[in-house]
Amino acid sequence: MEFRPCIDIHNGKVKQIVGGSLKDAFDQAQENFVADLGGDYYASLYQKLGLKGGHIILLNPESSPYYPQTKQQALRALGAYPGGLQVGGGMHPQNALEFLRAGASHVIVTSYVFSDGLINQDRLRQMLQTVGKKQLVLDVSCRKKGSQYFIVTDRWQKFTDTPLTADTLWMLSGYCDEILLHAVDVEGKTAGIDEKLVSLLSQCQTLPVTYAGGVGCYEDLYLLKRLGQNRVNVTIGSALDLFGGSMNFEKVLAICKEPMK
Repeated sequence: MEFRPCIDIHNGKVKQIVGGSLKDAFDQAQENFVADLGGDYYASLYQKLGLKGGHIILLNPESSPYYPQTKQQALRALGAYPGGLQVGGGMHPQNALEFLRAGASHVIVTSYVFSDGLINQDRLRQMLQTVGKKQLVLDVSCRKKGSQYFIVTDRWQKFTDTPLTADTLWMLSGYCDEILLHAVDVEGKTAGIDEKLVSLLSQCQTLPVTYAGGVGCYEDLYLLKRLGQNRVNVTIGSALDLFGGSMNFEKVLAICKEPMK
């Protein structure tokens, strides 16, 4: 299990938010932490520690008046750690190459590849033609509706009609280099992981997968390691002392490196 660092950017600031609270209207979000330092600081720190595969997420849509500031923060972070970080949030064929040229190792895509709530194969192929499989990460962030989980788009605000299942993961794995999942219902709440989703991700053995959402203590991290069979990578945001939380960054890195007992 690898630790995958994050830099979430909203309204031009590095933040940790409650994922389910994000609203495009008036650029609102419930904040857990707002950094005084820029994205380039965190990117440089991750580079110094040799952490790769982390992600930068732009949490404002391109229509937002804050988007230019959010984008600038992302570009500064990519410039500070070229080739070390992925970038997501409003990625499409028209802007993906700009972020790759700025230093992103991969672009992370969800919303663009959905149309009328379903996976749009033409758009998926268009992204592949633009960036290539080796530089594409598919984000299958989801929320629960009834007894099922459904992939959500547009900064986790819109439900698709696509359930997240082992078959969905298997199909999507043929189009990308990695899979990322934010468990939106528990994202930013530091109240425990979504065990069912971690177990589901552990079934995806053909490529790297990363889970984000709900880790609030070291016991959660050990549980994730066990349920994910030590092959589901993890992102921790609000609970990390780096972002005002109680979990020691160095201890988290050490636990992730521990072999399964």
